[in-house]
Amino acid sequence: MKSEGDIIQKQGKIIKGIAGFYYVLAEEKLYECKAKGVFRNKSIKPLVGDNVAIDVIDETEKNGNIIAIEERENELIRPAVANVDQAMIVFALKQPNPNLNLLDKFLVMMEFQNIETIICFNKKDIADETFMEQLKTIYNNAGYRVIFASATEDEGVETVKRFLKNKTTVFAGPSGVGKSSMLNALTKNYTMETGSVSKKIGRGKHTTRHSELFEIDEKSFVFDTPGFSSLFVPGMVKERLEDCFPEFGEYVGQCRFIGCAHLNEPDCAVKTALEDEKISISRYDNYKLMYQELKEKEKRYD
Repeated sequence: MKSEGDIIQKQGKIIKGIAGFYYVLAEEKLYECKAKGVFRNKSIKPLVGDNVAIDVIDETEKNGNIIAIEERENELIRPAVANVDQAMIVFALKQPNPNLNLLDKFLVMMEFQNIETIICFNKKDIADETFMEQLKTIYNNAGYRVIFASATEDEGVETVKRFLKNKTTVFAGPSGVGKSSMLNALTKNYTMETGSVSKKIGRGKHTTRHSELFEIDEKSFVFDTPGFSSLFVPGMVKERLEDCFPEFGEYVGQCRFIGCAHLNEPDCAVKTALEDEKISISRYDNYKLMYQELKEKEKRYD
């Protein structure tokens, strides 16, 4: 923190943005800020997760202006957040049953944006052990770390915390899977004044529409992101899809034809690996569905 005249400057992190206002966590206090016009002139939009410098205009009302944005480590297009270390996708094992096509689409989206992803299956207290083992095999073989937890029973929550330690993590999942329960379990020792935070940023009213950053501890943060509407990012084309299935990696160069789509071509190493059960049928089927979706999308825009 430094002072210039009557203006106090602080360093902080944007934890939420709504309708042109940005809520900056600085020195364990939350400031409602506007972005200086210079950012608009340079076509720079502040993002949740940005590390920023602010001028504090009113310390009592906690109002200020964002005057500088530090260089970003990275920037995701969807969800639109900055400075992400990893993603964690939360799905229920039961009630509702996991939609593996939706899960695989999210994994593809994160692979395309070069973000490492951990899978957390919630509600293990009501799940079938055999089904859990099947899921673990499918996704471990695809190169992903898998955690089984129950937020309501406080099972596996400490394991989740270990994976989030000293990281900034995109936390995502469809409705009904217990994502909010898991977030509450992770942040139950939250040290900020949660009442004033809720009042200032309007939690509840906006949680399904905006990304929000929560502090687990001083160096650990989670982005609570809105539900998915579209799960393909700009720039994704069908030819890039194979790169987003890590388990295909060692086989794609062994196919008979260069540019093999791994669908109907003869002597396809990916399909041979599928027949040898080195690639799971559910992952391959979802690859085919996504490939067709991208193909149809390209046709519409030709």
